[in-house]
Amino acid sequence: MNLVDLVLTVCLMNDPARCREEHLYFENRGSLFQCMMLAPTFIAKWSQEHPALQVKRWTCGFPEKGRQI
Repeated sequence: MNLVDLVLTVCLMNDPARCREEHLYFENRGSLFQCMMLAPTFIAKWSQEHPALQVKRWTCGFPEKGRQI
């Protein structure tokens, strides 16, 4: 199965200087462009589940080889 890595840069709502990366993985449906089209839905769901965090940036890529998922 081919996966796409949706990388979110998220920051605490009450301390915007404290940020980190979150990785969401889902099945590759053809291309990174398709990831870019599907990402807002995944980001909205993730944001609802993590109300203390705010998504500042996001990008799509392929998972690094050897990275445990």
